[in-house]
Amino acid sequence: MSAASRAPLTIAGAVVTALLLSACTAGGKSGGSGDTGFVMGEDGIATVKRGERDAAPDLSGDTVDGKQLDVSTYDGKVVVLNVWGSWCAPCRAEAPNLEKVYQDLKAEGVQFVGINTRDTSTKNALAFEKEYGVTYPSLYDPTGKLMLRFEKGTLNPQAIPSTLVLDREGNIAARSLAALSEEKLRKMIDPVLAEK
Repeated sequence: MSAASRAPLTIAGAVVTALLLSACTAGGKSGGSGDTGFVMGEDGIATVKRGERDAAPDLSGDTVDGKQLDVSTYDGKVVVLNVWGSWCAPCRAEAPNLEKVYQDLKAEGVQFVGINTRDTSTKNALAFEKEYGVTYPSLYDPTGKLMLRFEKGTLNPQAIPSTLVLDREGNIAARSLAALSEEKLRKMIDPVLAEK
């Protein structure tokens, strides 16, 4: 492989490394300034007004249980994306909250999808899902390539865990970069679910 053909791989590797160095954090307040179009609330939840939202990128691939999933098949539903790893303590803390809210809201047109990252095999991810009773699907993204599809300046996942709420058109409406309680998760979802 020539140096010129390795350059894009090196850059992508550096971006993934930077993202993963911030992994498994308690989250923080970032964004919300300049011309990003989103506002960071006191609760650490960033939101974007309807009509000003960016489309989510293509999020498709293998799930941790070996099936195929394309998030775009959920257009027309509110989609909650949660980036997690089995090794991440805040991910373990929020997992029961995510499952509870999913069970409460799935009949109302809300679909949860996990994005499992940095697990070197699906064995640990499957054990995590079993231990915490997670019933919604999770894409398997061990190297972070799905997260790199989010454009800079959008409400992209920047830490592990990160949670995004997509509106019914597949646009990014809200983001949290911290483990979520049921209350905060519902606070993210409810305004988007109320949109007609």
